Amino acid sequence: MKADLKTLLQPDKEQPATLLQLVDKNGFDGWLAAQPERIREAVNAQSFRGDGYQMAILPGEKADWSAVLGVANVDALSPWCLAKAAEVLPEGLYRVEGRGPGPAALGWLLAQYGFDRFKANPAPKGPRTLLTPEPAQIDETLLLAEAITLVRDLVNLPANHMGPADLEAVARSLAADCGAAVTVTSGRDLEKAFPLIAAVGAAATTDRSPRLIELEWGNPAHPRIALVGKGVCFDSGGLDIKNSAGMRLMKKDMGGAAHVLGLARLVMKTRLPVRLHLLVPAVENAVSGAALRPGDVVKSRKGITVEIGNTDAEGRLVLADALAKAVEDKAELILDFATLTGAARIALGPDLPALFANEDGLAEALAEAGKALSDPLWPMPLWTDYADMLASDIADIGNAAEGGMAGSITAALFLQKFVPENILWAHFDTFAWRASARPGRPKGGDALGLRAAWRLLSDRYALSD
Repeated sequence: MKADLKTLLQPDKEQPATLLQLVDKNGFDGWLAAQPERIREAVNAQSFRGDGYQMAILPGEKADWSAVLGVANVDALSPWCLAKAAEVLPEGLYRVEGRGPGPAALGWLLAQYGFDRFKANPAPKGPRTLLTPEPAQIDETLLLAEAITLVRDLVNLPANHMGPADLEAVARSLAADCGAAVTVTSGRDLEKAFPLIAAVGAAATTDRSPRLIELEWGNPAHPRIALVGKGVCFDSGGLDIKNSAGMRLMKKDMGGAAHVLGLARLVMKTRLPVRLHLLVPAVENAVSGAALRPGDVVKSRKGITVEIGNTDAEGRLVLADALAKAVEDKAELILDFATLTGAARIALGPDLPALFANEDGLAEALAEAGKALSDPLWPMPLWTDYADMLASDIADIGNAAEGGMAGSITAALFLQKFVPENILWAHFDTFAWRASARPGRPKGGDALGLRAAWRLLSDRYALSD
């Protein structure tokens, strides 16, 4: 974690603070007409017209000042409408005039994120603290911001600082903080129990050896849920090696693991009444004489044999063994996150995770949660007619479809082979990265789909008052 986010969102006890007025395009003319001449002059001089993310500094009668911020809709604030101001305002205390910040408090916190761990002289920035008259919302907002910050930090770390052992250390630290138990399977035990995970990570050096990390928390009498995250800490492509451009961002290929670690933290810190099972298959897809080869056949934990058509389709392999374990332990709901396919990015771009679910109601609930929270998801079909694309002449299934069509769908269909119909399951094919900055969302690692998944979990397993 970076700086303590608790300092950035505080209860409003009428302490002195700079006022932030909010106005949208529709209400701008009326707002401006009601202002004194000195305010109108200042607004016009700064070309402020109430557009989203615009800001103008307003002079006070003496030495004080305030600011007016343009938002899309003053009656329905988004998480991001105060984020630009939080990035550029000077250090100090602020309050929104006449109202609470509502969902925009989250963006205020996240806008002050920065990843400068490896910079010798990071630019100093003092905290901009937002006061809120809604103290009941502070704890959950802080926990959400902390979860997203965790995801960003983990994804932003370079691969030489975030290998399988480092992911294990994060899980152990989280377990120690929240009173959970961790089990790690590696070495010969991994080869026997989770052969697909072992095969994908076989080429890595000893200090980056593959493992399955499991965390369990909660009352065994509560409903059992599983969170499964792809933890490929670097993906060279294996013997089907990527080109340099394709490899450049592969430190983020453990983004699925980062998402489920963030979600697990939310579950445990809020004491959601569930029995949590977190599974992270942590590997490096490297190249050596021990590497998985195209044409190899590996028997999965479930007993399904898999012919390797492409060693760069490794994420679905490690997820398959982890999903099989989650099923054996009788989870009633499984959510998996993975930076799984370039095909999802081609179809939907970087901002929209592809969502697959084996039950329409689950897909609809997640999509609606994403829409409500400005954390969008796009439901995609588990189109069974494409299952033949994964056929193998010598094994039960191939790991990669030929022809390059429907890549995200066939990857999801592969995973579905390892989850029975009687267990609710959703798969998030997420990018976990922002290629360009937006207010509150800097360039780099990010949580995409996490807030929607948390809304589903918190609604489905609601805490009693």
